[in-house]
Amino acid sequence: PRSLAPPLASRLSLSGHALQAGFAAGLAHSRARGWPVRVPAMPRPLPVPTPETQHFWDGTREGELRLQRCAACERVYFPPRPFCPACAHRRVQSFPASGRARLYSYIINHRAMPNSGFEAPYAIAVVELEEGPRMMTNIVECPQTPDALILDMPLEVVFETVSDEISLPLFRPQSAS
Repeated sequence: PRSLAPPLASRLSLSGHALQAGFAAGLAHSRARGWPVRVPAMPRPLPVPTPETQHFWDGTREGELRLQRCAACERVYFPPRPFCPACAHRRVQSFPASGRARLYSYIINHRAMPNSGFEAPYAIAVVELEEGPRMMTNIVECPQTPDALILDMPLEVVFETVSDEISLPLFRPQSAS
């Protein structure tokens, strides 16, 4: 009987994990033999603004974190979308957020991924904004350790300009002021 499974090469090309494992094994093999290994640096992957998110990215570029509020039920939400996730009303307003948050959850990634644009270790976090919504981000300007990243710690937004169009909202421990 004929197998319905695709050939091995096409199955591997569909598996990102298999490709990463193969790439890592090839690097280790080359390094173990003392062969020179050059891995070109790639920039951090960037978001692509859509019509629904353009106001958010315009705000970050101007150093302002913008959220949306429903005009009908007054719910504040993130991520941006053209309707309220609570009541589906389409009359929504964009407004500048305070930029203050608390650390809700995080994980510290200790594995450097070749060509990812990230240096390990780095924290991938969920912060709860003062206005209520939660967003995924990175924590910067502090050690990336469990001793330094305390749940519920106060944070403030900072912006990393990565291109002419994109500034990323990151969070750091709130300064004492």
